[in-house]
Amino acid sequence: MVSQSTLYRLIDFNVFTARNIDMPRKVRYAKRKIKKQFKVDKACRIGRTYNDFQQFLNENPHLPLVEMDTVEGRKGGKVLLTLHFVKAEFMLAFLRQTNDSQSVISILEGLHLKLGQDIFMKVMPVLLTDNGSEFSNPKALEFDQKQNRRTHLFYCDASSPGQKGSAERNHELIRYFIPKGTSMDGFTQIDISRMMDNINSYSRQSLGNKCPYDMLAFLYGEELLKALGCNKIPPNEVIMNSSLFKETDVHCLGNPWGYTDESGREMSYLDAYQVIEEQRKEMTGRN
Repeated sequence: MVSQSTLYRLIDFNVFTARNIDMPRKVRYAKRKIKKQFKVDKACRIGRTYNDFQQFLNENPHLPLVEMDTVEGRKGGKVLLTLHFVKAEFMLAFLRQTNDSQSVISILEGLHLKLGQDIFMKVMPVLLTDNGSEFSNPKALEFDQKQNRRTHLFYCDASSPGQKGSAERNHELIRYFIPKGTSMDGFTQIDISRMMDNINSYSRQSLGNKCPYDMLAFLYGEELLKALGCNKIPPNEVIMNSSLFKETDVHCLGNPWGYTDESGREMSYLDAYQVIEEQRKEMTGRN
């Protein structure tokens, strides 16, 4: 007895005179697309599970928590890396070309370079994230290139977004600007930084009607915010919808990462930061 699938294979190999076109039921169905599977080494979670995270916080209750996540637009396009400072409800967002681990590592390396070891460890000593493949290289995130520890990374349980619920709730504000399924390919880092400046300047009842920008400034000083390229938007000028991206006459200093010049040429981090500092001095009238 020959199975149906065997007969189909023999016809594909032209063993018989019959062809696929002679079998209406076969040609009716398109060949299934095989999705790429990104295998994650489960060993990376040893000592970094959510139970380990809870135990670590119990032993170090004074350490602040930062929740790290990815916000997707259209599948296969640009994505955001978000870093949510839970106590202040303040969020940074970085535009990435692809959703891979190297782009996440590069962003943390850039932050570490800009802030320095001491400040980085002060404001981001503990990271909690999900089980995405982009976060599957914990040692490269926890240690700098000289193998000095800069943070501790932990993973939520599978399919448990509520374990980093503070970041998930803040993502709802991002969706006011970029609805789920909307392509981010047309955005630049400056667009994303302007969006986050408005979100972080939006007052919250949970913060006593203060905004996340003010809370982070209270916790760490406004110099940290300036170093990160963040700006406070006056309350009466805050925009919380996609019309923000249509405001062509608003000049925003933006965030140094992913900066491009007027011709669209990508600039290095240091060149971009120098340009931004010069723009800030011109706008404030300082020498």
